[in-house]
Amino acid sequence: MERSLSMELVRVTEAAAVSASRWMGRGLKNEADDAATTAMRTVFDTIPMQGIVVIGEGEMDEAPMLYIGEELGTGSGPAVDVAVDPLEGTNIVASGGWNALAVIAIADKGNLLHAPDMYMDKIAVGPAAVGKIDINASVTENLLAVAKAKNKDIGDIVATVLNRERHAGIIEEIRTAGARIKLINDGDVAGAINTAFEDTGVDILFGLGGAPEGVIAAVGLKCLGGEIQGRLVPSNDEERERCLKMGLDVEKVLYMDDLVKGDDAIFAATGVTDGELLRGVQFKEGYSETHSLVMRSKSGTIRFVEGRHSMKKKPLLVMQD
Repeated sequence: MERSLSMELVRVTEAAAVSASRWMGRGLKNEADDAATTAMRTVFDTIPMQGIVVIGEGEMDEAPMLYIGEELGTGSGPAVDVAVDPLEGTNIVASGGWNALAVIAIADKGNLLHAPDMYMDKIAVGPAAVGKIDINASVTENLLAVAKAKNKDIGDIVATVLNRERHAGIIEEIRTAGARIKLINDGDVAGAINTAFEDTGVDILFGLGGAPEGVIAAVGLKCLGGEIQGRLVPSNDEERERCLKMGLDVEKVLYMDDLVKGDDAIFAATGVTDGELLRGVQFKEGYSETHSLVMRSKSGTIRFVEGRHSMKKKPLLVMQD
């Protein structure tokens, strides 16, 4: 892939973030998602690449979502798999909450797992604990392993978990082990990525979340030198059958190289609302400000990008009610 793609992808996430952020706190999650999707698709059409969406928001007939199989880019340049979430945290934006992102992950064609839209059991950590976790081990065993790897007492470890009833057992075991918890209402891509940055104060992520988000997080963690393990969790026979047709073994543990192959992948995200890692979009007189993260696994480069966007010269970023 071309190095220039990294900054081109930031343009895409910036546009999506600004467009979505105008709906913050208005209780209209679908409108926010549509705004992000429309902006993202428009900017994608200017990027020199041959992209195919392998992880998107819907099927072809579910417009305006960026659908699985959709072609993105100008049709010239590198052939790449695209995993996209125009607005990771629609409920977050609707309520004006924490950690909503516009996110893209790409890799060379054929290198991203085509994850079906179902649950995935996940465990994720940053570089210091790579090789120390095991999704088949207990929550307590993993907490102890991370504490040892990071030279911390278990009481100093912070685990991120989606605040869902299905995670009651995980939450109870974390508390019994003596570790601390940061419950999040949505946005487990951010939750997984945050484990790789010391400033966020997060050490490990546990629990069931979306499988597509698991692949996107895997690209980010590959760029950061972190680790995620997952296992598909079908909710019914139809989802199980879909896995079989896709050649996916629901009993198999999915490691980093299963989720994203090769040594070259790019992850880009722009904050929509404020979070531990990225600031949300701010509107000033005549312009908006964005805060983005872009990373490439091949080079190990991690960039934080601050952008200022003229609202007069970029009409795409002006919301149309």
